[in-house]
Amino acid sequence: MEKEQELLRLEELSAEQLGIFINDLIEKDFSRLVQILYRLDVSEEKLKSVLLEHPTGDAGDMIAKLIIERIEQREKAKHLFKQQTDIPEDEKW
Repeated sequence: MEKEQELLRLEELSAEQLGIFINDLIEKDFSRLVQILYRLDVSEEKLKSVLLEHPTGDAGDMIAKLIIERIEQREKAKHLFKQQTDIPEDEKW
């Protein structure tokens, strides 16, 4: 449950705050960052690609953008799935 709460708190951070948090994890707790990225299902290929394309950029900011993008994708999918499962009462089994 604590890990779910952590993910919810991440969603409340601004892009700038998230970038700072990510940079802190890179420096102090890289394994935790990897766990977060895995739990959010951030594409490893996309992450590698972005980091390789911008080798001098701020890794925390780039990873934060990918996390925000992934959270938005999850929300859209959740909303879409909810709409598709709204079956009228007379059509339910």
